[in-house]
Amino acid sequence: MAKTGKKGHHTGTIKKTIRVNSQKDKVWRKISNVSGLSEWVVDVKSTDMLSKKKRDVGAVRLITFEDGNKIEEHIVDWRKGEQFTYVATEGLPLRAYVATISLKAKTKNQTELTWKSYLNSEKMSEKQFIEFIAFMGSFYEASLENLKALLEK
Repeated sequence: MAKTGKKGHHTGTIKKTIRVNSQKDKVWRKISNVSGLSEWVVDVKSTDMLSKKKRDVGAVRLITFEDGNKIEEHIVDWRKGEQFTYVATEGLPLRAYVATISLKAKTKNQTELTWKSYLNSEKMSEKQFIEFIAFMGSFYEASLENLKALLEK
């Protein structure tokens, strides 16, 4: 979903949800390992922690993708076993990017995982922004499918 603002800045949201046949605590252990992204997030080459904290509010990570792009992210909210929120501060063509990954137990052995984000672009055309939103949505979906496959082994 995209909305155009002044000066070629655009605002949008992305939300992708998947059900995983795995217990909630097992899913949380995997996603809360914020330095272990290369295990499930598409095209991540490495994740380096820039902070002493490895989890919880204040943890800072630098993600390096296979294409060499780097994104710095800061954990700004942490609700153990439920969700965490992070902001990207470097590396995206955006003025703002805030994302939350949350979990909800559906049954004892099934967990619903939702990855949602809000973003506001640097100056770009509406077409470029719509393409970026579509790319990010596909990226979320592919990453969630990887996570599901990993957890359901």
